[in-house]
Amino acid sequence: MVLAQQFGGRSVIKARVTVTLKNGVLDPQGKAIEGALGSLGFSGVGQVRQGKVFDLELDGADKAKAEADLKAMCEKLLANTVIENYTIALD
Repeated sequence: MVLAQQFGGRSVIKARVTVTLKNGVLDPQGKAIEGALGSLGFSGVGQVRQGKVFDLELDGADKAKAEADLKAMCEKLLANTVIENYTIALD
């Protein structure tokens, strides 16, 4: 569901882009977090993978345009598509 809210007389679509490493790509930061959690006493935690989250507000109410623009943003800047996957959620 797309929520086009009125903010100061303008329509805004809120979006969340989640970027994660593709399966098979080494994740040293995830391994470091996994080790740190273990040393802090959190047992049973394994296979930690880290990622990035971007929250964006887009002017307008056109869901198709927003999705196309977000995909272009991911392909050009937000994600390294050689080693990362991304998902787009419109709120």
